Amino acid sequence: MVSTLEVYDVTTDERSLVYSEEDHFEAPNWSPDGSYFLINQSGSLYRIYPDGRKEQLDTGFANRCNNDHGISPDGTTIAFSHNLEDGPDGWLTSCIFTVPLAGGTPTQVTEQVPSFWHGWSPDGKTLTYTAQRDDRFNVYTVATTGGEETALTDSDGLDDGPSYAPDGQHMYYNSADSGSMEIWRMHPDGSNKEMLTDDGYSNWFAHPSPDGTQFVFISYLRDQGSAHPAMKEVVLRLYNLEDHSIRVLCGFTGGQGSLNVPSWSPDGTRFAFVSYRYTN
Repeated sequence: MVSTLEVYDVTTDERSLVYSEEDHFEAPNWSPDGSYFLINQSGSLYRIYPDGRKEQLDTGFANRCNNDHGISPDGTTIAFSHNLEDGPDGWLTSCIFTVPLAGGTPTQVTEQVPSFWHGWSPDGKTLTYTAQRDDRFNVYTVATTGGEETALTDSDGLDDGPSYAPDGQHMYYNSADSGSMEIWRMHPDGSNKEMLTDDGYSNWFAHPSPDGTQFVFISYLRDQGSAHPAMKEVVLRLYNLEDHSIRVLCGFTGGQGSLNVPSWSPDGTRFAFVSYRYTN
């Protein structure tokens, strides 16, 4: 398999290659100063620089990091999910930690597992995530310092991918509540839930732009139920929050690992994603 880190410019509709490797990596974040990308690969976090340099981030004992990671609004801290146990069911032990941006010893945030990080609040005081509790996946929040978690959704179907709007007035997420996977939004306290997409795609992982006027998300061309598998036909789409129009940006082979986490450039003109292809 070849993994390719790409950038899409929403102002010019240009798609450009940053880094490619004959191995599997996932989920780029754009650093706050725009100088590098943060990805996960083989349980570790790495910085990828535009000149192709790659360096591992020190995450201490956390060597089973998955594709849920992101940098705090003030640019000082990384939140990430790490599986406490190894093996095929290790994902059921996913737990949220924080670590300084430069690396170091992680601090555990969530007490219950599995918990999968997805977003920082604009003030940096709260983390939002999806978690399995009582055999159901719903959206939760917790203080960045840990403590009691708060459930924002209470659905029988899967709720996933929560991400705060830059002004903190809304939270975007994907939910199967309607019978298909669509993009929703709600207030940060879980009130006023509204469905934003309603089409033949399976829609996942809405990430608002820094100015809050639009969000990018990934759509499977064929219904996947509540799954978000890798190596499928997908397109990236842009939702305009002013007129509610949706624009198709580009298509490729991907899915899981392509756009799991916030990946906008600091100036809001570009975002990063990962595409995949088989080598034979």
